[in-house]
Amino acid sequence: MLKFLYTTFFCITYVFPSIKYAGTKEVTEEEMAKYRERIKAMFYHAYNSYLDNAYPYDELRPLTCDGQDTWGSFSLTLIDALDTLLILGNNTEFQRVTVLLQDTVDFDIDVNASVFETNIRVVGGLLSAHLLSKQGGVDVEEGWPCSGPLLRMAEDAARKLLPAFQTPTGMPYGTVNLLRGVNPTETPVTCTAGVGTFILEFSTLSRLTGDPVFEEVAWKALKALWGTRSDIGLVGNHIDIVTSKWVAQDAGIGAGIDSYFEYLVKGAIMLQDEELLSMFHEYHTAVKNYTKFDDWYLWVQMHKGTVSMPVFQSLEAFWPGLQSLLGDLDSAVRTFHNYYTVWRQFGGLPEFYSIPQGYTVDKREGYPLRPELIESAMYLYKATGDPTFLQLGRDAVESIEKISRVKCGFASVKDVRDHKLDNRMESFFLAETIKYLYLLFDPENFLHNNGSTFELGGPDGDCVLGAGGYIFNTEAHPLDPAALHCCSRAQEERYELQDILLSLSEVPDTPSQPVDGEGPEEDDEEEDDEGAATRDMDDRDLRVSESIVLKPGSLRKARVLSCPMQPFSSRLALMGQVFTGDST
Repeated sequence: MLKFLYTTFFCITYVFPSIKYAGTKEVTEEEMAKYRERIKAMFYHAYNSYLDNAYPYDELRPLTCDGQDTWGSFSLTLIDALDTLLILGNNTEFQRVTVLLQDTVDFDIDVNASVFETNIRVVGGLLSAHLLSKQGGVDVEEGWPCSGPLLRMAEDAARKLLPAFQTPTGMPYGTVNLLRGVNPTETPVTCTAGVGTFILEFSTLSRLTGDPVFEEVAWKALKALWGTRSDIGLVGNHIDIVTSKWVAQDAGIGAGIDSYFEYLVKGAIMLQDEELLSMFHEYHTAVKNYTKFDDWYLWVQMHKGTVSMPVFQSLEAFWPGLQSLLGDLDSAVRTFHNYYTVWRQFGGLPEFYSIPQGYTVDKREGYPLRPELIESAMYLYKATGDPTFLQLGRDAVESIEKISRVKCGFASVKDVRDHKLDNRMESFFLAETIKYLYLLFDPENFLHNNGSTFELGGPDGDCVLGAGGYIFNTEAHPLDPAALHCCSRAQEERYELQDILLSLSEVPDTPSQPVDGEGPEEDDEEEDDEGAATRDMDDRDLRVSESIVLKPGSLRKARVLSCPMQPFSSRLALMGQVFTGDST
């Protein structure tokens, strides 16, 4: 099945774009270039407005031209926008901000932070920028991508999240204090996506650093969540992470669940993992059986499958893009066109849209400049070459410029019916919306690499990196799967050499003859020592199971990673898959 998935991933990226659709108007390179320049101008208007009026706060308030902290007080917009700078070709600013973040951002602060948002925006953003550093002209340190200052920052931020995973089930709390851990009064109720959206970032961290704890807690959370699905194969919206009881039992593909499904697919591709893919396929079957109606996806009761909310949520618009990764293009295109009709109706996607009434839902009329429909357009244009998807990009540029542009950046739309604005510009506008728009109109961008170019890295300088197959996390931060292969291999070889050297340095015991019955006593002592060692090991295992955070002053000896991928012993990485000498 994974072989099929990789083949599909390759074909939709490089084969299908050559297919031309009758009746569609071709877009000239001049038109593409014009929109690229307009999108760049949009980015710099928003980015410079943030720097001039809001930095070092997390986000810009565009109507009052000032800033506010929202998700944790660590210059979030700057971290989130860092890899976008590079994708737009601004290596100079990328290099400046890389140094600036190292000098100014500190995660050892007394702030309550969202575990989910900190992971996808901060950890994901730093990992992406780290992996793209060489592309951005940064003078990387020896051993990159298995070491580097941005990687250490990402690891530092992720360690601050680990106390949230210290629960009876392994599913994390939704909020953690970066200095003090989880508040004793913290609610145990969190959304499904807040449990199942860690495998990309945390596996990347473990494979790059050699510390398995991140990947282990992400897997434990995923498996715990998997065990809570209903008899008809669905999961709800909010769960008690202590008792594993569902608090909100609405099942769908939108808010509160969306990125859980996304990470099962993307995790399967990045890690080449059959289990993740199998999980998604089981969910996909249930989703099609119970929530899909005329290429819309409704919300249903997770145990009965009865419709609970006949609405389309704007966050669901990522789904056609995810379907395209699996090769389900016909269904993806039909669903995309449903969503596109809503966009054309309002000039944006309201948060909730009543499908039977064909209109917005009360108190859910806003459009905070979300990227999901543009994201799907990018994937589908890459997969089909159909200019229809470029039309969505044009519409998005025109709508956002006309409705949301203000003196200090771009403002969220408070109500799509009358286009009243809200005093907020979310960091994802620069991290996702602008990025996907630009990539839609830039088919030659290095992120669309088909393996024709690459760079070398790794401890021995022989890993092929940047050859394509980037996996976007749910905040649109691209991760290079080849780097995981490279550093996993380096860690394994290092530990093997360490074990060999330790074994050679050991002084063998000289056997002696038992005297006056001393032999049995020595055996008893050996057995006692073995029993004590076993008990010590059990105690260590127990401590590890109770606490995933190291005690002050203690050191963790990383084990050899259990890597499901082929060893990176070749010189070719294509679309994230590694081909070895004995590959067939």
